[in-house]
Amino acid sequence: MANKKTIWVINQFAGTADSCGRERHFYFAHYWKEMGYDVKIISSSYNHMFTNNIKVKGLYKHEVHQDIDFYWVKTPIYHPRSVKRFYSMWVFMYRVLQLPVNKIGQPDVIIVSSMPIFSIYSGYKLKKKYKSKLIFEVRDIWPLTLQLLGNKSRYHPAVRFIGWFERFGYRKSDNVVSLLPNAKVHIDKIAGHDTNFHYIPNGIDQRLLKNDRAPSELTNQIPKDKFIIGYTGTIGLANALEYLIEAAIKLKDDKRFYFVIVGDGYLKSELEQKSKGNNNILFYPKVKKDQVQDILKYLNICFIGWHASELYNLGVSANKYFD
Repeated sequence: MANKKTIWVINQFAGTADSCGRERHFYFAHYWKEMGYDVKIISSSYNHMFTNNIKVKGLYKHEVHQDIDFYWVKTPIYHPRSVKRFYSMWVFMYRVLQLPVNKIGQPDVIIVSSMPIFSIYSGYKLKKKYKSKLIFEVRDIWPLTLQLLGNKSRYHPAVRFIGWFERFGYRKSDNVVSLLPNAKVHIDKIAGHDTNFHYIPNGIDQRLLKNDRAPSELTNQIPKDKFIIGYTGTIGLANALEYLIEAAIKLKDDKRFYFVIVGDGYLKSELEQKSKGNNNILFYPKVKKDQVQDILKYLNICFIGWHASELYNLGVSANKYFD
């Protein structure tokens, strides 16, 4: 490529291979670099889902992970169910606009990935300033998720507020990308026009199948003489793990079955409390993505759950399918 173009990925929760989560753009970046692009991933210094968070002095910290440039914007530490989490999203949105472009490199293409959704405003401001192309990637449909899974009215203040950014993003972006195959109908309805929509689901990079061994601390606790039902991933509302816990409770006296849940999330402590006293269930912290394949070898059934909601008429693209 004669004149190397620069891609900025603005994703508050983008992670590296060592973050134990949110690596989608990290893996994409390797392929973009092979195509001749210069890639800068802009993420936040703190993410409650990361195993390793970044200590930042000043506005940001630059690190290189496997030849990929990361710019960690300093954001406040928060509890996942506190108002401070919302505040951290606003801090990130504002501080992205303060990054020294002369040091990072002027963007030719800006990819803003939601959630959080508020950074689409930063992306638009940068687009106008540097005459860049703006791509809005929608991993989860908000505020529709809040309405249908959180049982919030369309008139709820949070729904209306987030909805403004959603509509703004669809209207101001040059392209809209979604991981959900049927999202275009919803996106065009909110935008009020036919958007330049692209469906790019999750997937798996076969070069990452290194067969790293699962932690022995975990595998040594998994019974060898039982039927193992397991789950690996985030423990949140959308993952519908309460049904798996209910099954474990009902089968607590049946010695044939054992349940293994590997991962973290804001509902983990609640589910642990609900299953307290059950000796047929094991909770274990999240592991690196490279170790998931080895863990799956110990499971007879892999669980993935969804709530009965029209939200999923738009489609799903869970990493677990590919794992």
